[in-house]
Amino acid sequence: MPVFSHVSLLEFISGRDWYPYWHPPDFGILPLISASLVVTTGAMVIAVPIGLFSAIFIAFILPLKLKKIVKPITELLASIPSVIFGLFGMQILAPVLRDLFNLPSGFNALNAMIMLGIMALPTIISLSEDALTAVPEPYREASLALGSTRWEAISKVIIPAALSGIATAVILGLGRAIGETMVVLMVAGGAAVMPTDIFRAVKPMTATIAAEMGETSVGSPHYHSLFGIGIVLFFITLLFNIIADYFTQKFQSMVGGES
Repeated sequence: MPVFSHVSLLEFISGRDWYPYWHPPDFGILPLISASLVVTTGAMVIAVPIGLFSAIFIAFILPLKLKKIVKPITELLASIPSVIFGLFGMQILAPVLRDLFNLPSGFNALNAMIMLGIMALPTIISLSEDALTAVPEPYREASLALGSTRWEAISKVIIPAALSGIATAVILGLGRAIGETMVVLMVAGGAAVMPTDIFRAVKPMTATIAAEMGETSVGSPHYHSLFGIGIVLFFITLLFNIIADYFTQKFQSMVGGES
């Protein structure tokens, strides 16, 4: 609350300049909010299709012997420390992006999107596969008996029946991406500017808190503004969960009505 004696709530959220070290300082966090949303959205664009198709492959196509090997390995990927992903993004992905797109630096929003998408994959794959295999077998058998192809049975019967579980997997993956700190701190570039281009360096909210908390004086407006960023991040995450819960319940009621 003390930061709002220096800047209004509206200016804090909608301000386009984050220069807390200036005199007078600017405490506009819109670039930080936008960076978090853009990076997380890009990560989900990468992770959701790959994760869902991987879950389908593991659940219905992969032989049982291989499934018992592949799924534990996939789940084990979730235990890799985020700093390892950050080092991969710094040392391997950043030079590739720099050379591939002829950029001055490979530390940008695209790098963060790819790394966060990879980090969200184990959660999405594992929980989506659990949701798909939990669908009663008679659903698929009845669909095949009526003349559906294997893909039609999966896409039009199994996936809709498992959609609530898949939505849960996506939301947990989303939470992993938007709350991640170390990776975006290491690979996003650290520039508090509006993310008008995925090839630009950005500074998401989590990276801002981690990078600046140790450099500010306790009790200063800058110090309190970092806690304000944390509160905004909390409410954004809460909003995502409320929206996801609404659509999940709505879908479940539609399925219940149809059945």
